[in-house]
Amino acid sequence: MKYRPVIGLEIHAELNTKTKMFCDSLNDPDEKHPNINICPICMGHPGTLPVINHEAVKKVIMTGLALNCKIAEDTFFERKNYFYPDLPKGYQITQYQKPLCEGGHLDIAGKKIRITRIHLEEDAGRLYHLPNKDYSLVDYNRAGVPLMELVTEPDFETGLEVKKFAEELQLILRYLGVSDADMEKGLMRVEVNISLSSSAGSGQMPTAFGTKVEIKNLNSIKAASDSVDYEIKRQTELLEAGKKVAQETRGWDDSKKATVIQRSKEGAHDYRYFPEPDLPPLKFTSAQIEAIRDGLLELPSQRRARFAQYGLTEAQIEIFTVARHLGDYYEHVATELDSSAKDFHIKKGLKGEFPNEPHLSRRLHELSANYIITEFPTLMNAREAEIDDLEGFKISPEAFAELMVLIFHKELSSTGAKAVLKEMAETGLHPEQIMKEKNLGQVSDKSELGAVVDKVVSKNIQAVEDYKKGKEASLKFLVGMVMRESGGKANPQMVEEILKKKIK
Repeated sequence: MKYRPVIGLEIHAELNTKTKMFCDSLNDPDEKHPNINICPICMGHPGTLPVINHEAVKKVIMTGLALNCKIAEDTFFERKNYFYPDLPKGYQITQYQKPLCEGGHLDIAGKKIRITRIHLEEDAGRLYHLPNKDYSLVDYNRAGVPLMELVTEPDFETGLEVKKFAEELQLILRYLGVSDADMEKGLMRVEVNISLSSSAGSGQMPTAFGTKVEIKNLNSIKAASDSVDYEIKRQTELLEAGKKVAQETRGWDDSKKATVIQRSKEGAHDYRYFPEPDLPPLKFTSAQIEAIRDGLLELPSQRRARFAQYGLTEAQIEIFTVARHLGDYYEHVATELDSSAKDFHIKKGLKGEFPNEPHLSRRLHELSANYIITEFPTLMNAREAEIDDLEGFKISPEAFAELMVLIFHKELSSTGAKAVLKEMAETGLHPEQIMKEKNLGQVSDKSELGAVVDKVVSKNIQAVEDYKKGKEASLKFLVGMVMRESGGKANPQMVEEILKKKIK
C-alpha cells in the first residue's frame, strides 16, 4: 500500500458509582427529568469544595490492572480550562501529567494493542440542539459524573480492528462491573484519531507521518468502524489528488455514511492545565494495589479458555462469553450432563457406563449448548445479548440436562423436543413427565415402525420406483410420509434405514 493508516482511539466510559465524582449528587444515567441530580458543587458555585469519590478511583485501578497497566503510586488531579455551556465551572477536573494507569495492552485476534494511559475525570453536561430554534438547552444531570478515559497507541490499521477492540473493552468493563458501557445511552464513547502515513510497505515503519484527523460523536461501535473505513478512503483520495489533509475534528453522519467537518482542532496547550488546588494528591502502597488485583473477577479471555475445556465450538464459546447469563446456565447444565447420562444408561440397561467414548460426552455438551443458544431466546422472546437475567426461568439445569440426554439417545424427535421444552418453560415439570402426559416419545421400535413403513410403501408405489431409478428425493419423500403417518414420533434415521432395506 502507498499509504498506511495510523489509528489511535480515545475511549470514555462513565463509571457506575452511586454518586458523582466530587459530590453526593446521584449518578443516574436513566434519569429522564433534566437538572434533577445537581448540587452547588457539581454546578460550580463559588465557595464549594470537591471531595474525591473513592469508589471511582478503585474502579479505574481495577480496569488498569485488567489491561496490564502500571498503576501510579502517587498522582494528582488538574484543572483543564475551557469554556462551554455544558461545563458549569468553566474548567474540568481531570488528570494530565500523572494518570492513574499507564503502559498496558489488550490483545485482539493475536495483535497487541498498546494502551498509553487511563485517567479519571468528571463528565460534562449534555446539550440539546432543538430543530429550527436559535437556542439550545442544557441538562447538567451528567455534569460531574465520574468518567474514565482510555487512550491507545496508534496501533490500529482497519475499521475491523477498531471494532474488535471496542467490543472486547466493552465486555471487560461489564465483567469488572465498573461501567455498563452502553453506547446508546452515552455511557461509553469512542473517538478516533486517524492519519495516513507514507509507507515503504506493509509491516514497515512509516517514512512520513500524515496529518491527524479526530472523529467524534460516534454513538455505536459500528459507527466507529465505519467512520475509520470511510476516512481512510477520503484521505487517500485527497492525497492521490495532490491535496493536503486538514487537521480538524469531524463527526459521523450515519444517514450519509460519511464524516463531516465540525471544527479545527485545539492543541493541549490551549487548555492551560494546572494542579487542582482544592484536592489532595493521591498515594497508594503496593499492598493496596495488590489487594485490588486480588479482588478482580474472571475476565472474558479467562472465561473463553475455561469454556474451551468443555469441547464447545468457538462460536458457542463466544456467545456464552458475551451473553453471560446463558453461559452461567450452561455451566450449571454441564455439571449435570454426565450423571444424567449415566442414570439413563442404568435405567435402560445399556452396556457400559456413559461416556464409554470421550467424543460422546463432547457431542452431548455441544448439543446442550446449541439448544440453549437457539431455543432460549425464543422461549424468552429476546435476543441472546438481551438475556441478562434468568430469574424466574422455570427450567432447572437438572431437568434440562435430562432432556438433552433423551434427545441425544433419540427418545425424542426434534419436533417433540421443542414441544417438551416449551411445556417445561411454562410449567417447570421434568421432561419424562411431560412426554408421558402428552404422548410425545419418539418411536424407535423396529416392528412398530416396520408396520408404518409397509403402509406408506403400499400407498406410494411410484415414489418407490423413482427411488429405485436413483432419485434420492423420493426417499426423503417416503421418510416424510412415514413421519406424518406416525404423528412426527418416528425415529427418522431408523425409518430411512428400514425403508432402504424394504425397497431393496
